[in-house]
Amino acid sequence: MSGFNLRFLGHSTVRLELGERVLLTDPVLTTRVGGLTRVVPPPAPETYEGVDLVLLSHLHGDHLHVPSLKLLGKRTRIVVPRGAGAWLAKKGFTRVEEIAPGETLDEGGLTITATKAVHSGHRWGPRLTHGPQSPAIGHVIETKTTKVYHAGDTDLFDEMADFGPVDVALLPVWGWGPNLGPGHLDPARAAQAAELTQARAALPVHWGTLAVPGLKRTARMRRLLADPPRVFAAEVRAKGIATEVLFTEPGDAVVLPAATDRA
Repeated sequence: MSGFNLRFLGHSTVRLELGERVLLTDPVLTTRVGGLTRVVPPPAPETYEGVDLVLLSHLHGDHLHVPSLKLLGKRTRIVVPRGAGAWLAKKGFTRVEEIAPGETLDEGGLTITATKAVHSGHRWGPRLTHGPQSPAIGHVIETKTTKVYHAGDTDLFDEMADFGPVDVALLPVWGWGPNLGPGHLDPARAAQAAELTQARAALPVHWGTLAVPGLKRTARMRRLLADPPRVFAAEVRAKGIATEVLFTEPGDAVVLPAATDRA
């Protein structure tokens, strides 16, 4: 895929170089995120240099992480779900824009469309009613030749089929704790998402990066920090889904499939 590069920086953070632009999804770049610790090295500064646009899927602290955004600079263009712009602007960021499902924006030849996501949009969790709130979203990122789906955090929904076929889907396959709450994909549901979106390739994200400090040494947590993308790949194979799984360790460049004519 000429002019297209991906690097998985950990959790839901992906550096996407497409056309002449550099995008970063849900940047988490530090050694701590609230009460969570990073179990892999933080990305080197050069891996998040030169970012033209940041795409934020929702307000949870492991996706909208203010200290990480500050590392990118307060003048970086940041796109948030509609309703979250004023809250983030109060933190000193000067180029914050909002987008809602079905709306599009342009960035140097890229077209970015916000999509539905099935996930809590409250800053501090689904059961609270005070504080910042905006709907969680995903994104479809397109040029004339390449189409990428960034799911954000979501569970399955039928309208995923409307996004396909996509060249690469960035699909969450777990989280940071021993259990998944509502509004998440596990490896089996992520395989179904790959099928729904007719993804030619899928990059498993949202795994292997963050953990609760007291749990990260338990045998179960060690498995959950390593196994979800492998189980996802096994589910894709078992279901006969025509998606190439781009298994990538946090911090590594993604080896993309050879270019073909999507049409």
